[in-house]
Amino acid sequence: MPDAAAGWLLPVVFVATYLAMAAGRVPRFRIDRTGMAFIGAVVLLACGAVTSRQAAGFIDLPTLVMLFGLMVLSTQFEIAGAYGWCAARIAGYRGSPLVLLALVVAVAGGLSAVVANDVVAFAMTPLLCAGLTARGLDPRPYLIALAGASNAGSAATIIGNPQNILIAQAGALDFWRFLLVCGPPALMGMACVFATVAFVWHGAFRRQAAATNSVADPPTVHPPAVDRPALAKALAATMLLVALFASPLPHEVAVAGVAALLFVSRRHETRSLMAGVDWSLIVLFASLFVVTGAMSASAYGAGAAAWIALGRVDLAALGPLAGFSLLASNTVGNVPAVMLLLSVWPAPGEAALQALAVLSTHAGNLLLIGSLANLIVSERARRSGVVLDFRTHARCGIPMALASLGASLAWFSLLGPLAWR
Repeated sequence: MPDAAAGWLLPVVFVATYLAMAAGRVPRFRIDRTGMAFIGAVVLLACGAVTSRQAAGFIDLPTLVMLFGLMVLSTQFEIAGAYGWCAARIAGYRGSPLVLLALVVAVAGGLSAVVANDVVAFAMTPLLCAGLTARGLDPRPYLIALAGASNAGSAATIIGNPQNILIAQAGALDFWRFLLVCGPPALMGMACVFATVAFVWHGAFRRQAAATNSVADPPTVHPPAVDRPALAKALAATMLLVALFASPLPHEVAVAGVAALLFVSRRHETRSLMAGVDWSLIVLFASLFVVTGAMSASAYGAGAAAWIALGRVDLAALGPLAGFSLLASNTVGNVPAVMLLLSVWPAPGEAALQALAVLSTHAGNLLLIGSLANLIVSERARRSGVVLDFRTHARCGIPMALASLGASLAWFSLLGPLAWR
């Protein structure tokens, strides 16, 4: 393809791909974000704007290996019945609605810091819907708390969510230093989720408490059986992974090694672990790597990088970084937004990357489209007969996201690694 044609095709494909990320679908077609990103990458390859060798070079294989391995570990917990057991125990709790809400926030946030938050949201949503509906409770506030807490809690570690994995690989971030810096704002974000849902739904909780007290023998929610050997294996694998993170071994090699050990089993076939891998998310990452990589390697990307480097856009300051996170995460989504920013941001420091991880994650709670976890909870709830729509989520999402961002900004400014501009 002539260079002149490739020159105009690249920005067109790039803009079209990210518009599709923002819209979430193509009108009159059943094409989602992954499909559009893949089509964009294929168009660039087919038209010669990017060669196969260049495309392979743009794809960050260590990040994809990290994603794959962590999904395998999460699937091991799901096979063991850990997520179902937690969700059923929460739904069957007989105490006050506020204590039940606190349990949802604590369990979802805690699990999401260790395993991928999207898997936690996927596994717990239908069981919470079934258990709470059987008890005559409205599942919606607890589902909002599930999505919000899984996002907030995942900000604590480099393995909590896809964008953190991407950021950690880009900056070679240390697991323990990241936890030390980002753990406190993650806990503050979980507190904001609890406080916001408790305030917005206080009337409904009061009515639920009264209705529960008036029922002499409320229905029992039976937790599913737990496969104890499989759970022990999952816990051992997690402890091994955390120990390996303290070693000089590259993170992606540590995660891949743990996943390989999980495949060695006399009770569960490899395909059962592979079935839990979100291949759609991996294809989305690979496709966006190609599209954003091609753009960043072009004159357009070089110009954007130079603009940032000259200080025209001061992304090393908390204010602009928070503004970008809030706007981009709730248009194209926090994963594509982070990938786009990293492709043109020249040499961001460790402190800036830590702040980006927390701010982009908390910003994803603002609207239903802000994060994959939100969309997963909404879709899984719909299949269980519970409608969690855009407006219902926004009633809690907007204040919880703004409160979380405010608390995080205060935390980072107190630490002093970044300066207000």
